[in-house]
Amino acid sequence: MLSVVSASFLRMPTRLSNVVVDAADPAALARFWAGLLGWQVSYVDDDEAVVTAPPDDGWEFNLVFVLVTDPKVVKNRVHIDVASAAPDHQAAQVTHALSLGAARVDIGQRNVPWVVMGDPEGNEFCVLDPRPEYAATGAVAAVVVDALDPLRLAEFWSAATGWPVVETTEWTASLRSPIARGPWLEFIRTEHPHTVKNRVHLDVAPYLDDDHWAEVTRMLELGARKVDVGQHSVPWEVMADPEWNEFCVLTPRSGLKWFD
Repeated sequence: MLSVVSASFLRMPTRLSNVVVDAADPAALARFWAGLLGWQVSYVDDDEAVVTAPPDDGWEFNLVFVLVTDPKVVKNRVHIDVASAAPDHQAAQVTHALSLGAARVDIGQRNVPWVVMGDPEGNEFCVLDPRPEYAATGAVAAVVVDALDPLRLAEFWSAATGWPVVETTEWTASLRSPIARGPWLEFIRTEHPHTVKNRVHLDVAPYLDDDHWAEVTRMLELGARKVDVGQHSVPWEVMADPEWNEFCVLTPRSGLKWFD
């Protein structure tokens, strides 16, 4: 499998397009995250809301909130880490989040230097302590994915995104954009397998001149599978990575805007 991943990485025909969050109230949740991160709500309708980062943050994809009626029942397997520049800034970030409607949550983290919180719909996120590796990421330090096998899953997502694996430990594997800007994509070891549809997932998209179904096939060769989450007839393909985390392969598009 490593040889397949390596060969696919050289092509880099797909890249991250969105981080998608299921929401009972997409507009309200988008306003929360825009307020927390200092970003902009760039689109809202009855079923979807989009939050876009300032260009200087280096964020290459959007936060998209989509209407879903199913309630949240387990800890999310994908979450966002918010960056801080100093201890006082971390405390201010926590206070700001609370003022917007977040809450502190206990997921068994015990004595850690970061603060675990939940947004107004209970989606977990962390306000990190200051760390050198996140000094230039902008408001979001990382998108974090629970993984039974962090390195194996990081290799799959490296092939799917074109982001190299730049750091590994016994418990983690981290990807970074080749331009070394914006957030990290990190895989953290867990003992708990995927059991229900994720409320937070990633979208990837081929470039404009690439073939959508060829990229779907490439994902299958890398260890993904097609899944049915009730999507009916849609132009994108809903898939799951080797640990059953759902993701979408969007249609080819020229840029990073969600509406291409």
